[in-house]
Amino acid sequence: MMDFSIEYLLLIPIGFIAGFLNTIAGGGTLLTLPTLLFLGLPAPIANGTNRIAILIQTFTAVRGFKSKGVSTYPFSLYLGISAFFGSLLGAKLAINITGELFNKILAIIMVMVLTTILLNPIKNYTELPERTTGKYLYVSIFIFFFLGIYGGFINAGIGFLMLVILPYLNGLSLLKSNVTKVFVVAVYTIGAVLVFAFEDKINYPLALILTLGNASGAWVASRWSVKKDDKVIKLFLIITVSSLAIKLWFF
Repeated sequence: MMDFSIEYLLLIPIGFIAGFLNTIAGGGTLLTLPTLLFLGLPAPIANGTNRIAILIQTFTAVRGFKSKGVSTYPFSLYLGISAFFGSLLGAKLAINITGELFNKILAIIMVMVLTTILLNPIKNYTELPERTTGKYLYVSIFIFFFLGIYGGFINAGIGFLMLVILPYLNGLSLLKSNVTKVFVVAVYTIGAVLVFAFEDKINYPLALILTLGNASGAWVASRWSVKKDDKVIKLFLIITVSSLAIKLWFF
């Protein structure tokens, strides 16, 4: 393990960037989870430790969005409850796999998310009416149960998936999709944290340090308007995630 002071200096700025990215789109876990692995944490403990930061980060973002008067309740709550039950299964799966296999899976997911970023499928379907009731609600609840399984398992890149589904299926603006995404992640992360905590797979001191960064980044991102020209953020994410994916796969 690295010295505690070095971990402290490393996790807070990375957490800030991750919290910012997770709130405006997604991909923050692609930075924090590999970092925790490189600091020497076993895969299940790194995964569980990261969830504490995500939990506080998302609740902070929800408060930030609400302070601006933006909410999709109760639609977001229905999706969150469905994803919550899925996350219990996903987190249990994550605990039971080997560290080497987990690293390989994470590396593959990182490449897939990078491909998604480059293809840029996220669109704002402003011409569609909002469809958050009836059959559209039921279909969303069904889909988000499986998103919850994925979120409970690894969480990495799930924000991008939600920002593709919610505008297309439910006709939500990107802003409302973002708000819904953050709320749903907050709810299902409670389930994941319960599973990891019950299995004693959380390093609480490092989780609290990482949380300082994640929560700060989430608050800033949720309170400030984000320009559509996000080329700098994309470039940073592509370079960083590519490097981490290569290291996870080969080392």
